[in-house]
Amino acid sequence: MKRTAIRDIFYLFSASRLALVMVTYFGYILMTLPKYTSTPVGLNALVASWNRWDAANYTRIAQYGYLSLNHPYDHAFFPLFPLLIRAAAWVFGNHGHVLLGIIISNLAFLASMFVIYQLAEDALGEQVGRRTLLYLCLFPTAFYFFAPYTESLFLLCTASSFLAMRRRRWLLAGIMGFFASLTRNSGILLVLPYLYEVWVSREETGFSVKILLSEARTLILRLLPIVLIPLGIAVYAYYCWKVTGDPLRFSAVQSHWGRFMALPVVGIWQNLAEIFWRQPFTSSNTPHSILDLSAILGFIALTVAGWRRLRPSYTLWLVLSLFIALLAPATGALADPLQSSQRFVLVMFPGFITLGALGIKYPRLHQALTLFFPILLGVLTLLYIMNRWMV
Repeated sequence: MKRTAIRDIFYLFSASRLALVMVTYFGYILMTLPKYTSTPVGLNALVASWNRWDAANYTRIAQYGYLSLNHPYDHAFFPLFPLLIRAAAWVFGNHGHVLLGIIISNLAFLASMFVIYQLAEDALGEQVGRRTLLYLCLFPTAFYFFAPYTESLFLLCTASSFLAMRRRRWLLAGIMGFFASLTRNSGILLVLPYLYEVWVSREETGFSVKILLSEARTLILRLLPIVLIPLGIAVYAYYCWKVTGDPLRFSAVQSHWGRFMALPVVGIWQNLAEIFWRQPFTSSNTPHSILDLSAILGFIALTVAGWRRLRPSYTLWLVLSLFIALLAPATGALADPLQSSQRFVLVMFPGFITLGALGIKYPRLHQALTLFFPILLGVLTLLYIMNRWMV
């Protein structure tokens, strides 16, 4: 990477983190404290304002482990991120779990920015790489890259696995796939892009079907690391089986959030029904439904727009990720069947690469994105630190 690119990534990362810190400071003091109060606010309170929703689950698991009796649904949260927090806390005296979670999340996001820039630059050039990172930092739910959530870590693991595939470093691709599936169950989807890249590599290095038998050793060495990708989820399934007797406990507890298996179109249809029929633009849930539906439809459009621009393995990853996001909608929570979709699309980095290319091709699109993305990001960040539902 060029020095200017490295410098610009650090600048963008620092500026976006500073903006979120400022929103936290002013938002927490002005919107959560009683008015006309002169009581000083401690740093701990500002840090704790990021320990909301699932972040509280991850930091609690990091501190106390999986508590099946008091928190029977904790197994929905995969272990790698809380394990990293726990390890860091052990080094620093077993305290400050929330702050350490924030630090780990931000460091993982910084590392993922370098990885994604290389992927975008390889695919469509340096300028697209810069735009990709800009839109990623400004995306309305990009505050999750700051919070103690798994988004940053999962993005780093999946993007690193793809970069290793592109560099034909198969063992590293498998290792990062292992970490991805130990962070989220959808990490197992990396198996299919891995198979595609191995198949393509046969042409790049002189492979042909005719000589596959004589080159069996090379083929095995390339395919062997793929076993590591499902191994991550297998390790966690074994743990769930030993503790609860159900190796798929992490999937079974999804019903607690109203999520059930359904055809991919069901969530979209029910979301449209919520917006236009059941609660037509009058409920407080409607803005969430609109944003979630916009995120899903937007990334479906980016998948279509990018299939000729990007490698087929990138498009395959987008299709698989969207399919999984739509396969288990929150049909039991009719207020927003596509809930959390704004967060799910954050880690679909090929969509951001396509968006970066479109932003360069259509300057008015770039102007619109750089106007509306920061506004929505600020609003949703405020809702988050105020402990209000935002996605």
